[in-house]
Amino acid sequence: MLVVTPAPKPPHQLQAGVADGDNARQSFSRNMEDLMLEVEDLFERQLRIESLLSISRKLQAELRERLNSSPQSMLPSHNYTLPTGQERGMYLALEVGGSTLRVALVELHGQGVNQERLRVRRIEISPIDANVRQLRELAFFDWIAARIGDMLAMEVDTKLDEPLRMGIAWSFPIDQTSRRSGNVLGMGKGFHCSKLVQGQDLGEIIEQACQRAHLNIRLDAIVNDSSATLLSNAYLDPTTRLAAILGTGINAAVHLPITALHPTKFGTRLMPRSSEATHVLVNTEFSMFGKTILPITRWDEKLKASHILPDYQPLEYLIAGGYLGEIVRLILVEATTGAGLFGGHLPPSLLSEYALDTRTLAAIEHDHSASLVPSCLLFQERHPSSSPPLYSDVYFIRQVTRSVSRRSSAYFAAGLHALSSLLEDTSGSERPHDGANHIGIGCDGSVINKYPGYMARCQDVMDQLIGLEGGQGRRRVVFEKTIDSAVVGAGVAVAMAAHCDG
Repeated sequence: MLVVTPAPKPPHQLQAGVADGDNARQSFSRNMEDLMLEVEDLFERQLRIESLLSISRKLQAELRERLNSSPQSMLPSHNYTLPTGQERGMYLALEVGGSTLRVALVELHGQGVNQERLRVRRIEISPIDANVRQLRELAFFDWIAARIGDMLAMEVDTKLDEPLRMGIAWSFPIDQTSRRSGNVLGMGKGFHCSKLVQGQDLGEIIEQACQRAHLNIRLDAIVNDSSATLLSNAYLDPTTRLAAILGTGINAAVHLPITALHPTKFGTRLMPRSSEATHVLVNTEFSMFGKTILPITRWDEKLKASHILPDYQPLEYLIAGGYLGEIVRLILVEATTGAGLFGGHLPPSLLSEYALDTRTLAAIEHDHSASLVPSCLLFQERHPSSSPPLYSDVYFIRQVTRSVSRRSSAYFAAGLHALSSLLEDTSGSERPHDGANHIGIGCDGSVINKYPGYMARCQDVMDQLIGLEGGQGRRRVVFEKTIDSAVVGAGVAVAMAAHCDG
């Protein structure tokens, strides 16, 4: 692992307090300004565009290697084509995640004149809390069926003559065996049913639960979150060839030529004729890349040291919203004991791992007031302390957050530049002759879509990387925000399956 760090220095130790009248002052091993400058240097020294291009090229090599051999990443789906944008109909769509179930009715209207292309007619969101996760045997899937029934009871007659077609965006590991079937590889995350359903066909489990609830439903498509995002955006924008998820975690999907993947990647499945399909939608499992490529700091090392799987998702640990707050918290802990942040007294809540969330960081980073009073009040509200934070404390937090988030957006853009370069290089003469001068990336997730300025920074880095290469026949890569992409993408996948059946 390449670690970016200065020459070793004496450990930062809190020195003994010195009485001074009514105030007790403490001296520290370094001052706040020096530590802030060190943080900026360690997080931003690798963000020169030339360095990011070097990172991209190394990631491209890793992507190519995993196209040939990895059983855990660059996984071909059973979706070979992209939507035409002409698909029509109303479909039931589910998104099943670790903490949330979304049940939606998605209407696709095609490319009619003066008509919206698609509409989420209704969406109902149910939290998957600890009680739901602890449901025994197949009761979790009965709970899902009940939520489907509740939503349909508000909208349509569930006793239909023809089955209502359904698609599902499934966020857990699955060994997909067809467009509408796949063996569950476990669910983890505290789900009691995980071991019971492991190795069972998800399509059969879902359909049987719906039958027990007397719902006339047919499951026609299973997709993961990044593939759903790509299908959702491609329905509206035919230049879409990639998709990226960046929220608590990260992932990406890309539409590649079948010939770019080693034949063993497809196992024993029956492949479509070349006249029917030349490309395949690939789930990259993007979080797993970059272990020996991405420079890290001592705070990243501390995060890994306490992680149950320290090397499993190296890219995610540096980029995703689930970890940005923890990286900043680790810096604040060091700054408190070593440089006198918060007067040397850390707010009690920050003693706990992952106590600092990305929403708080986003608000502080984009507080442009001269006094930073809004940030001081917010921080005191979310992390109470006997002594409210001073301007100097919140200013330090803001500067640190900027460095951490800038690295995140730069590495994310470099990773997607690597993926788009792979797409361009492997497509060659097979590049779609659509006349488009750009490639669209459908984006979803709380960080990429909601963290102020994040997507704009990614776009700027992407443009600079392509420009530094001197064009080389590359098309511009454009980040595009998607909304409700998991359920919309699941609906689009069903519509495409209906077209294939019909």
